[in-house]
Amino acid sequence: MAPRNRKKRIGDMLIDEHMITEEQLAQALPIAQESQKKIGEVLVELGFVTEEGIANALSRQLGIDVVTLNGAKIDEDLLKLVSGTLLRKHTMIPFEYARDNLNVVHVAMADPMDMTAIDDFAIVSNMQVEPVIATTREIMMALDKYYGDSETMMAAERYAKEREMAEQAQQNQAANEDVNSSPIVQLVKSIIEQGARQRASDIHIEALEKIVRVRYRIDGALFERFTYDIHLLPAIIARIKILGGMDIAEKRKPQDGRITMMIDRREFDIRVSVLPTVFGEKCVMRLAQKNNLTKDKSELGLSEQDMAEFDDILKNPHGMILVTGPTGSGKSTTLYTALHELNNEEVNIITVEDPVEANIDGVNQVQVNPKANLTFGTALRSILRQDPDIIMIGEIRDAETAEIAVQASITGHLVVSTLHTNSAAGTLTRLMDMGVESYLLADSMVGVIAQRLVRRLCPACKKQVEATEEEKAILEITGDEPVQLYRPCGCPQCGNTGYIDRIGIYEIMRITPEVREAISHRKSTQEIARVALEQGMSTLQSNARKLVREGITSVAEMMRATYENE
Repeated sequence: MAPRNRKKRIGDMLIDEHMITEEQLAQALPIAQESQKKIGEVLVELGFVTEEGIANALSRQLGIDVVTLNGAKIDEDLLKLVSGTLLRKHTMIPFEYARDNLNVVHVAMADPMDMTAIDDFAIVSNMQVEPVIATTREIMMALDKYYGDSETMMAAERYAKEREMAEQAQQNQAANEDVNSSPIVQLVKSIIEQGARQRASDIHIEALEKIVRVRYRIDGALFERFTYDIHLLPAIIARIKILGGMDIAEKRKPQDGRITMMIDRREFDIRVSVLPTVFGEKCVMRLAQKNNLTKDKSELGLSEQDMAEFDDILKNPHGMILVTGPTGSGKSTTLYTALHELNNEEVNIITVEDPVEANIDGVNQVQVNPKANLTFGTALRSILRQDPDIIMIGEIRDAETAEIAVQASITGHLVVSTLHTNSAAGTLTRLMDMGVESYLLADSMVGVIAQRLVRRLCPACKKQVEATEEEKAILEITGDEPVQLYRPCGCPQCGNTGYIDRIGIYEIMRITPEVREAISHRKSTQEIARVALEQGMSTLQSNARKLVREGITSVAEMMRATYENE
């Protein structure tokens, strides 16, 4: 379909569609000229409009279809028409041949009025171009999917050739000299960008005997993505050390660093850890989006009952609220969501964290620094002199922190923190084992939230099956009637994993008078749990079973997340 209004500018079209005002366009134009970015990109960065909004507005104004690239399969012949470099330059990707004419290619573009891009594609491919519209993010993800492997391999090969041609006195010297060379810079940048676009929470760069292996942790599971020659390892690690502000010459000791990077107009905070291993240094990068930790509470995955319990706990003006679970179970997200809910100009909120994972407007955040003797304990003592209403402690790690937290909660402050335990009831006995007096703990606690994350089944490919007798037993289903469940399959949309994204399961224990009495009498974990269940607490297992019955997750995921509690 040929575009209409080719001479009309994107800004004017968005005004016609009442998506932006003339004042907003006037604000964005000088920024676009100065930064040499497209006006649509600047409008999205300023928050005036979304990528999807621009795509739909252009579609209506130009009479061009909007396409979804997520999960689409693109023909190999199309991918060979032009290089990935040219497509990235113009944010475009060939999508399909026209049905009635194989000399015409439908090309997904973020800006279908970019005549330079259309001409460049037509000249290189010797084909006619018919533009369709897609968002920038979808195009970049498709380019990563179809051209990412070849681009990173080309960068690796270019580096290998440069390395062979140069006569090197020592391997260390070679790595230091070549660490800023273009291929390695591009290779590391590409590894991080592709990880971010594939929703990876961690990127592992590992030294094996003969190869460097790159794996992404997506929705809690590791997947191998690339392998390179082992000779590239020193330069890759050195480049990451430079980005993370670490000592490039130190290879015998573990090091930690931090990188801030913009990827597709989203700011990522990347924590880097480098560890010496037998075959070379291993690097793990943890990716966190700056605004991803502060979710709305409705996005956490709480059931109606759990949401009511959550709200009830947060209404307490003082006392202690604990969020528990293993590493990577979403505790930080729940804590930040709670703070976001409590944050207003009438209260003074102070946090002590190691490290500060996300910045929250209006909250005073303190970063632990052991070198300056700023530990959780010393920071908390100082905070209590800062007239706080709410104190957030990143993690209760020792008896000193536990004791100060309990004292603060008893003296009129609301204290929220995390602890590594397997269940809500186990948290209370752990604190008593750390030396907190049972009567103080009973007086201070207002609620405990234990949580896990389970992977959501991909809605595009999940398969309905009849539950086996074993699965019925796990789900505590009695009777002979057939029960329908869902299992993962795998498709392009979910990267052939069968799962896409994760959802929280929760065990929320309100400290009722009966539970308080059990704590003050130093009852066992099992006894406290029994009393809490009598008071209406819903366990991790029961909440996970509901998600399985609803087709949101699988029995295998439920067992993986809650096995230790069975």
